[in-house]
Amino acid sequence: MIKIITEKITKLELEELAKEFYVEMVKGVADIEKGIIALGGEWHIDANIVLIDDGSKQENLWGFNIYLNKEKSEMLEYNSLINIRPKQGNKSMEIESEEIRNKIFEIVNKLVE
Repeated sequence: MIKIITEKITKLELEELAKEFYVEMVKGVADIEKGIIALGGEWHIDANIVLIDDGSKQENLWGFNIYLNKEKSEMLEYNSLINIRPKQGNKSMEIESEEIRNKIFEIVNKLVE
């Protein structure tokens, strides 16, 4: 199940999403333009497609992982196949732009308890 998050969710809701595949981790995709995220699913591309279907633009979507058992400052990993975008200056799976990482961190902290 993939859920588009536009309003704050609880840690319990996040844990429920994690149970489906990875238990202690949830895959996510952030729309850095709209300030929303999609969480859940086995692959980042699944959440990516859900956001595209909801009207997001690919150039604004970036993949990340949330680790439930880590401290807030270390809970995000900015690594996904959907992040490989040479035309946008990102040549690896890791998000190279500190600005984009910071935007994702802010969005996740606003929407996840």
